[in-house]
Amino acid sequence: MNRESERSKSSNVNVQDGFFYAMRRDARPIHVYLLTGKRITGILRRFDRYVLVVESHGLEHLIFKHAIANVCAARSEGEALG
Repeated sequence: MNRESERSKSSNVNVQDGFFYAMRRDARPIHVYLLTGKRITGILRRFDRYVLVVESHGLEHLIFKHAIANVCAARSEGEALG
């Protein structure tokens, strides 16, 4: 493999994957805000290029990424609000 192809592979860093791997690894609750305004809060179980699987209230929700407006880590009850 030449240096140019190595550089192009390393420059194709996917920010989403790093974020979602960390959320799944830590098993922290996340908030998923949909384009409709609905919020789903749960634990990220799996993800791929097109979908997230979030467990909430004992159910697994398959959420298509094109329907997501925002994803963030949910605050635990002990965390400060400000």
